[in-house]
Amino acid sequence: MLVQRRPMSESSTADLQHQCVSHAISQVGIDYTDIWHIPREHAMQWLRYLQDGKVMTGVLEQQTVHEHGGALFETFKPTGNTVAADGLQWLPPCMPGKIIGLWNNFRAAAEKNGWSAPTEPLYFMKSPGAAAGHQQAIAVPSSYPGRVVFEGELVLVMGTTARQVTVQNAPQHIFGYTCGNDVTALELIHRDASFPQWTRAKSFDGFAAFGPVIDTDFDAENGHLRTLVDGRERQNYAFSDMFFSPAQIVSHLSHDMTLEPGDLIYCGTSLGVLPMKAGATVEVLIDGIGTLSNRYG
Repeated sequence: MLVQRRPMSESSTADLQHQCVSHAISQVGIDYTDIWHIPREHAMQWLRYLQDGKVMTGVLEQQTVHEHGGALFETFKPTGNTVAADGLQWLPPCMPGKIIGLWNNFRAAAEKNGWSAPTEPLYFMKSPGAAAGHQQAIAVPSSYPGRVVFEGELVLVMGTTARQVTVQNAPQHIFGYTCGNDVTALELIHRDASFPQWTRAKSFDGFAAFGPVIDTDFDAENGHLRTLVDGRERQNYAFSDMFFSPAQIVSHLSHDMTLEPGDLIYCGTSLGVLPMKAGATVEVLIDGIGTLSNRYG
């Protein structure tokens, strides 16, 4: 099984993570000389869930969750216990220290809206407290009566500390990918002409939904996303339309700030963003990862 695919040279935690993956591999009897190039069929899908009042970590394999002990980005090992995914009480698959979101990162949306192509990633911050997991409800803000929109997105999850890394080495620091809904209180952003309120508009409770799992070997370059609202398709776009790839995003951002394990980067959205009505169910589907489903209100 695989958590990273390439040798790590830029992180002080690389040796530890190498040992963790080696241990996980030994538990399932996989023997590879180069563990960082294990085939796709041995990738892991990590998740967190609540069981008997305790927060648990596990790996999803064909609707069965294999419980793991330890910390996700440090040491972990299978316990031998399993639980069915059906009826699971899902949690956000990790607890992010930072949540970063990109704006204007898709060519189709930029062309339709008349936006110029960005010369560097344009980003904002969301409160970590906005995190919500699969099947968790997103509350209607009590302090804001305006339109709230969904934004189905690919989310990358950092696995090791990244500081001033190159584009070539950036993938070494990415733990995996998940589905995301970058919920936005649209009318708040420019309500005060003197101060655009990006952080507030993006940070209400539940406005950073992501999950259901973190896939450690997802092919983002050839990936595709659909967003459904009450079963009706509203978004359908390919990740190849990004101005900045995940590796470029990580490299750029790591020159602005240190990225830590568990940090999330929402890679931006494309056409089809619309307001949600209270009671609506929004599903973000990415083949190879799964479906993130949340009810609004």
